[in-house]
Amino acid sequence: MIWIVYILISIGIAFQALGVLSLYRFPDVYTRLHGTTMCTTFGSMFIYVGIMIYGALAVLSGSPEYLALSLRAIMVMALVAATNSVGSHAIARAAHRSGVFPKKAVVDMLRGKR
Repeated sequence: MIWIVYILISIGIAFQALGVLSLYRFPDVYTRLHGTTMCTTFGSMFIYVGIMIYGALAVLSGSPEYLALSLRAIMVMALVAATNSVGSHAIARAAHRSGVFPKKAVVDMLRGKR
């Protein structure tokens, strides 16, 4: 059953690597921000689910101290889900207010709201 943990953590690491790649490949602040936020959030979720399953398997095999590991992984997963989206929104809003506009935007609804 431990192979599920390895698969989940490997998928999480792959998404983290895609987030790093999007930081270097995308053309402007907004697409870079979107790529890194989405990939690292999704990758972190896979890693935390793998940690939770590992902790649950350890508890079932007779090590009750690993219950705290699973509970902490749940808390960190909730905090990462909340702070990544709020942080990326704040960075995008600050970039837009400082005059950095999207390169290939079809519609920029915030441009008139200054």
